[in-house]
Amino acid sequence: MLDLMPSLGGWRTAVSGQRCAVATIVGTGGSVPRPLGTSMMVSEHGEILGSLSGGCVEGAVVEAALEAMRDGGPRLESFGFSPEDAFAVGLTCGGELEVHIQPLQEGSPELSMLAETRRPGALIRRLDAGGGVMVVDDPSRFRAMESEELARLVGDHPATLFAAAAQVEPLLQGGRAGLVRLAPPEGCIDGWVTTERLAAPPREKDEPQPITLLVESRLPAARMLVFGANDFGAALLPAGQLLGYDVTLCDARPAFTQQSRFAGADQVVTDWPHRYLEAEAAAGRIDSRTVVCVLTHDPKFDIPLLETALLLNLAYVGAMGSRRSHRQRVDALLEAGTSSESLARLHSPIGLTLGAVTPAEVAVSITAEIIAERGPGTREAHSTPGFPSLKDGTGPIHPAPQHLTQEDPWT
Repeated sequence: MLDLMPSLGGWRTAVSGQRCAVATIVGTGGSVPRPLGTSMMVSEHGEILGSLSGGCVEGAVVEAALEAMRDGGPRLESFGFSPEDAFAVGLTCGGELEVHIQPLQEGSPELSMLAETRRPGALIRRLDAGGGVMVVDDPSRFRAMESEELARLVGDHPATLFAAAAQVEPLLQGGRAGLVRLAPPEGCIDGWVTTERLAAPPREKDEPQPITLLVESRLPAARMLVFGANDFGAALLPAGQLLGYDVTLCDARPAFTQQSRFAGADQVVTDWPHRYLEAEAAAGRIDSRTVVCVLTHDPKFDIPLLETALLLNLAYVGAMGSRRSHRQRVDALLEAGTSSESLARLHSPIGLTLGAVTPAEVAVSITAEIIAERGPGTREAHSTPGFPSLKDGTGPIHPAPQHLTQEDPWT
């Protein structure tokens, strides 16, 4: 649901005060277009904001949302693929979706939070019969065992709260969405397991249903620090912003940073790169999601900067240069005391082997490697044999130019 925050302010329906419902993907199977947590808003007049599948199931979701607004209650809808019925609503990619649909009242916590388009925060919604919702103002510091609001949402049984802490806190602190299922208190055995308890006949009552929570967390945007006010830096700025990064351009030379082509960066800093990175780390503005791209291609900037960067817990550190430059860089860093283990984290030459030449192509190569690196599991699990990281290859990093001897005729 929080994925709608940037768009809600411009949605006419939200401003006019119409009733609406939110449809959220809470379960997936097989190949699906959008991940768990993706949401779509539907107004009482059938207007929509967002998308769940790119068109496969939206019509049916709108109808279900209108029905939910008429009867006032939430519902769970399932969509799959039916090879027998060509006209059935479903996903042509063969996947399966579970969609939770919840009517929203004016002034509800969900709508109030969505109105804060830039504020970090989180929503925890209880999807089972118990219902309820809570807003978390600071997901990075949330502690489940200390939250009275969470205890009211799931119950104050210690076993339930302990299980919630183990599952909810990583989602909140990682800025992710996820479904959490907790055993209800009546499903747990209090006290010692005695012979009498084991011998007792089973109780004749319905099995308690699990407590089901949908957790959605929105942290401040991760940072991309681009060092080097040059053509490659200018091309990387919008590419990083397209991936959702807060992008800073840093260079020690004022004549370079003051160029108008860098005005699109979220921040432009004139300072020695290593001094700036050290200051940001000391101020707590660097975290494990931060990406560092060293494009200065000058040892007097690169070496002290990389020494600092490789001491920090960063998501990605990459440096531009030829393989010869890389070997000289590694020798200088080893001589300065950088460990071999730290150097193994360095992506140099930076980017994937795409045959990139122009600054725009190099920006694609760099962002492609960042995407592969930040996914679950290792980069090797996400890359393909045809496009390995440049740091893992040999030979020239740019393709040899093709010399044409004859123009191809148009006809």
